[in-house]
Amino acid sequence: MQLVIVESPAKAKTIEKYLGKDYRVLASYGHVRDLPARDGSVDPDEGFAMEWETYADKSKQLKAIADEAKKADRLILATDPDREGEAISWHVQEVLRNKKALPKEVERVTFNAITKPAILTAMAQPRELDTDLIDAYRARRALDYLVGFTLSPVLWRKLPGAKSAGRVQSVALRIIVDREREIEGFKPQEYWSVTADMEQDGTPFQARMVKYKGDKLDRLSIGDGKTAEAAKQAVEEGRFTVVSVETKPAMRNPAAPFTTSTLQQEAARKLGFSASHTMRIAQGLYEDGAITYMRTDGVQMDPSAIQDARKAVATRYDGSYVPDKPRIYTAKAKNAQEAHEAIRPTDFSKDRAGSGDHARLYELIWKRALASQMASARLERTTIDLEDATSQHGLRATGQVVIFPGYLALYEEGRDDEGDEDSRRLPRMSEGATPAKKAVNAEQHFTQPPPRFSEASLVKRMEELGIGRPSTYASVIQVLKDRAYVRLEKNRFFAEESGRLLTAFLERFFQKYVNYDFTAELEEELDDVSGGRAQWQAVLEAFWKDFKPRTADVMEQKPSDITAALDEFLAPYLFPEKADGSDPRLCPNCGNGRLALRGGKFGAFIACSNYPECKYTRRFAQPGGESGEDSGPEVLGQDPDTGLNVERKSGRFGPYIQLGEGKEAARASIPKDVELDLEMALKLLKLPRVIGDHPETGNPITASIGRYGPYLAHDGKYARLQGTMEVFETGMNAAVVKLAEAAANSGRPARGASREPLKVLGKHPRTEAEIKLMDGRYGAYVTDSETNATLPKSIDKDQLTLEEAAQLIDARAAAGPAKGKGKKKAPAKKAAAPKKAAAKKPAAKKAPAKKASE
Repeated sequence: MQLVIVESPAKAKTIEKYLGKDYRVLASYGHVRDLPARDGSVDPDEGFAMEWETYADKSKQLKAIADEAKKADRLILATDPDREGEAISWHVQEVLRNKKALPKEVERVTFNAITKPAILTAMAQPRELDTDLIDAYRARRALDYLVGFTLSPVLWRKLPGAKSAGRVQSVALRIIVDREREIEGFKPQEYWSVTADMEQDGTPFQARMVKYKGDKLDRLSIGDGKTAEAAKQAVEEGRFTVVSVETKPAMRNPAAPFTTSTLQQEAARKLGFSASHTMRIAQGLYEDGAITYMRTDGVQMDPSAIQDARKAVATRYDGSYVPDKPRIYTAKAKNAQEAHEAIRPTDFSKDRAGSGDHARLYELIWKRALASQMASARLERTTIDLEDATSQHGLRATGQVVIFPGYLALYEEGRDDEGDEDSRRLPRMSEGATPAKKAVNAEQHFTQPPPRFSEASLVKRMEELGIGRPSTYASVIQVLKDRAYVRLEKNRFFAEESGRLLTAFLERFFQKYVNYDFTAELEEELDDVSGGRAQWQAVLEAFWKDFKPRTADVMEQKPSDITAALDEFLAPYLFPEKADGSDPRLCPNCGNGRLALRGGKFGAFIACSNYPECKYTRRFAQPGGESGEDSGPEVLGQDPDTGLNVERKSGRFGPYIQLGEGKEAARASIPKDVELDLEMALKLLKLPRVIGDHPETGNPITASIGRYGPYLAHDGKYARLQGTMEVFETGMNAAVVKLAEAAANSGRPARGASREPLKVLGKHPRTEAEIKLMDGRYGAYVTDSETNATLPKSIDKDQLTLEEAAQLIDARAAAGPAKGKGKKKAPAKKAAAPKKAAAKKPAAKKAPAKKASE
């Protein structure tokens, strides 16, 4: 028996079907070991020795792998064809070696697609584990661990409110913060454009002014309304004649097939997917055998795939859309070890796969890969210049005509920003023509700051700078969002104040390690390790000898010294010069105090030096105090029971109300869906509200507001409420009903109980049996009451069609009984055999029990 190890159970099931009875395929369910989250897991003094720990939730699966490995003649490690896949194989091998369950013959195979030809070809070409890739994995993992576990404690002690920093994460955050600074420091410049609406032979077009009083104009030449009106009048009074018509042929070539990075960018632009969502969907398509491996820097396609693509183009269009020679693309990635085949469909004859988001992403991949082997688009670009009789004023019209669409008939690459006006179509004109002038317009404009990053443009920028690796971009971006260092609004990243402060801290005290060039150079060194051109411990040693002393130096500084240094470093941002020349640090509340950065339990803020007499504060991320100032608590009134002031204040988590002072003070957050006055403030401060005793249990039902919003509580069970006012208005009857409904919805049906289908799809088109969509323990499945078929990841249950369900059931029925069912019959036969009695002896029974516990 030969044991094959892959990462995912979906892959294991498919591959075992392709390989046959002599093979047993098991899944590791991803990584099986990692560095423990504690100090000492990497020891720089011992050659960066690493202490690995098995994931607790993988022990059962590893035992199953070890049990099968003891019976196997050969172990085949068939995890993904990248650095992480190589690392998983190495970890599995080491675990089996430690358990003394490693077969004598161990081989590594890789494949780029989960199709039968790809699997069988890979099995015929085994190799050894790639030690260079494993060393690169160890170097990256150790580096990330050392940065995180050395720098994070510094942050916790010296920068209140900071959560963590990372080698790539912090540099990605700096990119977003730098763009925020550019936007804030941008000074818009006024400019005007003068355009003429014209017409020739019934075809309208627009021309813009490019010459005024004999001088050429660029975009910013006309800077005020007075000049613009004079230029407009000159165009209105002039009679413009065509003085030149320049037509140039142009070619546009298709983009290369997708890499991990370009797939994330294009899916964000065209489908609105986040990077992490794109990778999840692509993973499902890969495991279903629909596309090739989705973590790649390569842009080349297999020669056989190129031929299949060219045939598909000829079938779909005609011979003119197929270029004379196959298109060959060259990867820009420096690391040849990780530059695999581009992302493409495994079968170009299939223009659809899956449903829902899976279908949308597959279509994008299919179109991009197919278009990459199509003919170039042929265009005609035209520029028409017009002048008045004096030749002192000139207009220009530009346009573009598609002569032959080529690949544009199928696919056009998206853009982050709008293009120019070249795509406008122009009427045919020749020199001497005098098109009719319909209207002249003068429009005011202002230069715009650079746009905030979208996920697509951030991924593109990180790749341009050489920061991180495309396969990690999704997780890096997700960490920034999870840590609340950034927020995403209308698909654009905004830096939160915690992210800005962390970036400022790192730039001030660890400038080298958030430098773009340094980070990119370190990535190149790590690539050299995976390419066998550098030794991993030497790379770590070079980094550690500078990094460790720097962190120790910062750790010795007092928090007040850190805050003072940040105050000075951030002064141009926090206290910009005022137009009237007055002191930007002068407190606007008391008139003589000095404003400065202060550190608090929940982060940084700006405060007056005359505290506590002057309680002026403002949040860190409000430069110049132009908005959002907080001159201290606002007294809403007095509590009639205690006579104490009820105050509205601002804190780290937003506005809140407070009754009293010190540790005895009562506080409550202010919900966004209420209008705050004294009456509402007193209600909020008295929460939770007791509605009454439950009629069945006699225990109280309470209503309150928690981390996830308003809710009801009773005997440790909860029910959500729709709005804050329901907390104060819900009565006993409504509360009992809501709690009962919540309990019913959260519970699963009892074992063996009948369950209602999610949907009745209809009768099987071939057997007439009714097909139902069900929710099972391991996910959704379809059944005709005789055969159950699990839905692949690429099919959205909400968009499942009757025909798709029927095909799944037919395929499952054709495959025969599940292996699990066959195994259930074996014990029944043994139970009936006479030898079973001997097995019941106490000694025979105890021995296996002891082995199992060991």
